[in-house]
Amino acid sequence: MIKPAVSQRSSGVRTAAILVAVIAILYLARAILIPLAFAIILTLVLTPAVGWLQKLGLGRLPSVLLIMVVSIATAGGVGWVIFNELVEVINDLPSYQQNIHNKIEAIRTPGKGPVGRAAASVKELGKELSSTPAPIAPPAPSQGRHNTSNQPANQPANQPGRTVPVEIVPRPANEFEYVRQLATPVLVPLGILGMVLIFSVFLLIEQNDLRNRLFRLAGLDHLNVMTQALDDATRRVSRYLMMQLLVNAIFGVLCGTGLYLIHVPYAVLWGAVAGILRIVPYVGSLVAGLLPLLLSLAVFDHWMPPLLVFLLFATLELVTGNFVEPWLYGMHTGISSLAILLTTVFWAALWGPAGLILSTPLTVCVVVLGRHVPHLSFLHILLGDQPVLAAEAQVYQRLLAMDDHEARAVADVYLSENSLVQLYDSVLIPALTMAEQDRHKGALDPAREEFVFLSIREMVAEFSEQTAASEPASADAETEGELKLNPACAAGRVLCLPANDEADEIAAVMLAQLLDQAGCTALSLPLDPTLQHLIAIVEPEPKDMFCISAVPPFAFARARTLSRLLQVRFPRTKIVIGVWGFTGDIERALQRFQPKRPHRLVTSLADAAGFFTGSTPAVKDKSVAAAAELSGKVG
Repeated sequence: MIKPAVSQRSSGVRTAAILVAVIAILYLARAILIPLAFAIILTLVLTPAVGWLQKLGLGRLPSVLLIMVVSIATAGGVGWVIFNELVEVINDLPSYQQNIHNKIEAIRTPGKGPVGRAAASVKELGKELSSTPAPIAPPAPSQGRHNTSNQPANQPANQPGRTVPVEIVPRPANEFEYVRQLATPVLVPLGILGMVLIFSVFLLIEQNDLRNRLFRLAGLDHLNVMTQALDDATRRVSRYLMMQLLVNAIFGVLCGTGLYLIHVPYAVLWGAVAGILRIVPYVGSLVAGLLPLLLSLAVFDHWMPPLLVFLLFATLELVTGNFVEPWLYGMHTGISSLAILLTTVFWAALWGPAGLILSTPLTVCVVVLGRHVPHLSFLHILLGDQPVLAAEAQVYQRLLAMDDHEARAVADVYLSENSLVQLYDSVLIPALTMAEQDRHKGALDPAREEFVFLSIREMVAEFSEQTAASEPASADAETEGELKLNPACAAGRVLCLPANDEADEIAAVMLAQLLDQAGCTALSLPLDPTLQHLIAIVEPEPKDMFCISAVPPFAFARARTLSRLLQVRFPRTKIVIGVWGFTGDIERALQRFQPKRPHRLVTSLADAAGFFTGSTPAVKDKSVAAAAELSGKVG
């Protein structure tokens, strides 16, 4: 019992150590990894175009070179147009000098209206609070006291000691250092851009060879996993880039249209700048909105247009950043909204502005890695958008927390998309199984045990009434939806017996409800371990059938015992064993019921309902329809 815990602990420590090492490498090697990451993203964008040229008969190398030249020329042309427009904006600023001066004066000297008077009152109050009383002069020293200070004798007492100020004068820079200071802010981005372009060219040319080397490095035994992971990552990143291009384009069009309606000059320019700068999350939108806001302050002589510009960008960014992008990106990338925010902060702290731009594509790769690598599955759980708890686990967890309202809400949502028999088989019976496992391990205290079983009983009764109330009320609808019963169901009753405990009894009630809705005569008998009460109140007809309801984990032992007792007491009555949720070999399971095997063993309520009712294409209730569709596998 100790070895698995130690092994699991050591595995967790090893995984944590690997993560720390990876983060350290990402930080220390960021000068190379950042251009490489940009190059990979650019490669994903340009690969379809290169493939299209290859289909036209052009070679790989000419296709790559042509696409790169066209891409660089297009980006350079757009940048040149935007740069010239910005230069024109700067040249036009002197014509708005008077408006700028008036705005500055209005800010310095507030008006005489209510707002101005309130601001003046606050300013005066601040001055009074910040003013300090005048210091009290110390008493004059007496004439008789000796001079005990370290003041020299020849220096007057009323003059402080002289200090010589020291000023550090930097060495004059030579021509080389001056040129280096001017060129560094330009050469560093150009160097990164050059590395990105070089990496992109080689990645596009050697794409197939690099992919094969990656597969060989991972090992031939992992070809399937690596292929799925690579395809998944490529598909999700491509979807994200396409969605980001679409969102940014719409954002830029809306910004440009709004600025044009406000009559801000160069509205098309600011719309294009807004669409481009939104590539940088959060910061890009702030800069994109600040530029036209400052221009509106300079152009207009009143405050309404700047206020409208601020409201335009604030509204668009709030709606896009908090509603559109989290929903759209989460749906196409598989990342939760909170994970997108947290990973953006993480990559920005690790790689700076480049991390902001690359945060979502890198997080997509991390989530895909956690999805396909078992040891890193916690990454997919923490960052992915898929529900980490199934509906049955959610129901059972909320019942453990004694929150039956939320547990019923989860079941209601599941029932709105699925049938009643699917709710029983896929949610409530698995929840009963988990409760039974905890109860047998002693992990379920009596109060919670009683609450869990009572709540599930109430849900079963409520959902049965809800389903019955939703059935067609007209006689014609009932005739069309009438279920064709098999001879056993038409001639006899189905007596549902619990095998051992309360969970078995609740499952028997579920089956009886389903059969009753299908038109069968079904009785759910109370729990009676000794069968004395059953024998006293029930005398089965020749056509009647017993169905023993058993919920794992300890289902077979008690069901086998009860089956033997029934066979001895009622030898001519057919017996069906229902081990709900059993996934093993049914034929081998039947061999455990010796010396006389039961008539049939079913593993779900759908199988049982299908066996007792038979199959038909037209049924009255959708839950029984699902059971009838599955009955061909069992009946």
